[in-house]
Amino acid sequence: MGARGPVHEALDELELVDHHCHGVVTGPLDRAGFETLLTEGDRWPGVSPFDTPAGVAVRRHCAPVLGLERHAPADAYLARRAELGPAEVNRRFLRAARTGVLCVDTGFDAHRLTTPAELAGAADAIAHEVVRLEPVAEEVAARGVGAGGYADAFRAAALDAVRRPGVVAVKSVAAYRTGFVLDPARPSDAEVTRAARRWLARGGRLDEPVLVRHLLWTAVDLGLPLQLHTGFGDRDIRLHDVDPSHLTEWLRLTAGTIPVLLLHCWPYQRQAAYLAAVYEQVYLDVGLTLHHVGPARARAVLEEALEITPFRKLLYSSDAYGVAEFYGLGALAFRRGLGDLLQDRVDADELDLADALRLARWAGADNARRVYRLPDAH
Repeated sequence: MGARGPVHEALDELELVDHHCHGVVTGPLDRAGFETLLTEGDRWPGVSPFDTPAGVAVRRHCAPVLGLERHAPADAYLARRAELGPAEVNRRFLRAARTGVLCVDTGFDAHRLTTPAELAGAADAIAHEVVRLEPVAEEVAARGVGAGGYADAFRAAALDAVRRPGVVAVKSVAAYRTGFVLDPARPSDAEVTRAARRWLARGGRLDEPVLVRHLLWTAVDLGLPLQLHTGFGDRDIRLHDVDPSHLTEWLRLTAGTIPVLLLHCWPYQRQAAYLAAVYEQVYLDVGLTLHHVGPARARAVLEEALEITPFRKLLYSSDAYGVAEFYGLGALAFRRGLGDLLQDRVDADELDLADALRLARWAGADNARRVYRLPDAH
């Protein structure tokens, strides 16, 4: 890490806007439960998620928030966590993140998680909702719609969902369902009906390619910013199929419509940067990546993302889910990584200090406020 300077100080003081995150678990976690949430993979015999870059970063940077010494052993860390209780642990890490606004994806709740309002209370922040569209489609199917009525029913349900108070965006997890190697064109009504007949007959998750295309085009019609998971994720992902550059033709077809937010991106942050550099509607973050690489490598990831990305196109997200540690760790990694690279450019006279401070505010908060049309202050 380079020498600390005024850019670091400004980022430390800045209330972040976390443009993509999730709730945290409200009940107690045993070791198995905590370790499951510490990794995007599975728990394997003889291999602890504490022995990963994310696990080491938790023991180094999160232990002091719980009143422990840095690098506390895993057993001591979990014992202290249990002693404080879920509510206090969540409050400490959410306050430590110093996030003023949270845009919460409510579409995945494999555990009992905080609602956006509960999350906002713990963080002393304002929470908005991001509607995940795949569950909306699956709820429509569960109600017994016919193939011919699916398109209209899904559109109506999606419109109802985005009209809820506090909704600022929609999201698709097409990356997990089909990947992005799809025909980019809007499917015809006949194609949608045939695909709906196939999907409704077999049931299950929405993984029918034509209907995923239809979902993406419905998102365009809704008029709100669209978040797209890209790159790194759990083992449902086929990584080579979720390179965001596969979206190029679709982005050409949707030019001039809605903002498209490419989430997380690693290891494709350079491809995402290219798309943000050449398509007006494209923005990106490296959110989920930051707490998995930890503060020690956050700069390297951010530097690649910012090689050609316009500075108005980078946003902050934690993509924290389940354990509140990832709120604190994600914010720390972002502040330190961005502070290091901008401060070093100032020190090398490659960047004026006033410009560096402006760019830090943009990435940490103002770009998200602009894209999601959020109020200017917490």
